[in-house]
Amino acid sequence: MIDAFSQLDFSKVPSPCHLLHQGLLERNCRILRSVMDRTGCKILLALKGYAQFSEFPLINQYLVGTTASGLHEALLGFEEFGGEVHVYSPAFKDNELAHLLRIADHLTFNTPAQWQHHRAAIAAAPRQISCGLRVNPEYAEVAIDLYNPCAPCSRLGTPRAEIQNLADLDGLEGLHFHTMCEQNSDTLARTIPHFEEKFGDIIPRMKWINFGGGHHITRADYNLDLLCDTIVNFRKRWGEHLTIYLEPGEAVALGTGVLVSTVLDVIHNGMPIAILDTSATAHMPDTLEMPYRPEILGASKPGEHPHTYRLGSTTCLAGDVMGDYSFDRPLRPGDKVVFLDMSHYTMVKNTTFNGINLPSIATYHPEDNSYRVIRQFGYADYKNKLS
Repeated sequence: MIDAFSQLDFSKVPSPCHLLHQGLLERNCRILRSVMDRTGCKILLALKGYAQFSEFPLINQYLVGTTASGLHEALLGFEEFGGEVHVYSPAFKDNELAHLLRIADHLTFNTPAQWQHHRAAIAAAPRQISCGLRVNPEYAEVAIDLYNPCAPCSRLGTPRAEIQNLADLDGLEGLHFHTMCEQNSDTLARTIPHFEEKFGDIIPRMKWINFGGGHHITRADYNLDLLCDTIVNFRKRWGEHLTIYLEPGEAVALGTGVLVSTVLDVIHNGMPIAILDTSATAHMPDTLEMPYRPEILGASKPGEHPHTYRLGSTTCLAGDVMGDYSFDRPLRPGDKVVFLDMSHYTMVKNTTFNGINLPSIATYHPEDNSYRVIRQFGYADYKNKLS
């Protein structure tokens, strides 16, 4: 990724700007497609992680559809991506479900009670919809509870003890579990026995099983062979008729984009502090929520290069800082600071907190070395969120 972006001319795009490298996105899509070809599984784009719909015409050449967490994401997938539209929510509003019945192919309910509540409406729908239940295997290897779907007292998915009567599941065609976050296939391999132990009496009733998201399939050290073996062996145990779904979001966009920012000023208060035209809390909130330290093109940890700076935002939030970084040369107003791996969970989480402008969205096309600015934002985008 660093090599691919180090050759780009960041003066060709506005600042701040989410800049996607289309060649790297297609590379990820080819990897995901290879898993489908090797195993017969189906892979969906999870819109909660990546929803730059200007790139959907490329992605839908490789993946079979989208998965959404509610009505608006589902509409985006239906209108801009096509293919299969899957939707899961911890609870569906009646009026929103009425809209979903016109566009969704799969609906996954969080509890048998939700299924029973909406069952009559689904039966009366003008089109056939395959419905499933999200279950909680009560096993996960996620260290941070904020991102752990199976943390104690989780609201996501039904534990086995809460399924007292299998008749409550009549009419359901699938089971969905999601236990992972940014993990390798060995975690999935260790998770499946827990799923099978708790729900093995229900699996034979089903037509599809969704292994959820959190699979870092396109990461350099990801074990693709183990993933493929795990899927193939699962189907051998439970029936070749079963369709297996995976729904990565992050893995689709992993390593494909950067957030281009500009130094506005350099001040001194105990150390040099560079003020940038971007924001951690508004433009890359996962760096604070996860938390993690974003890498910067050409920079390193404090003290490793001659010039160390704290990087901060123009917002009034005191803690809106990206961290301390060192550079080969002094930073000056007008210099570009490029944050790496900023496609996933950035655009989908951007806010206009403090009235800060949203980053523009642009794509780099390697085949002709061109830059396309797709969208720029302004005052209207801030105002129209308010009243």
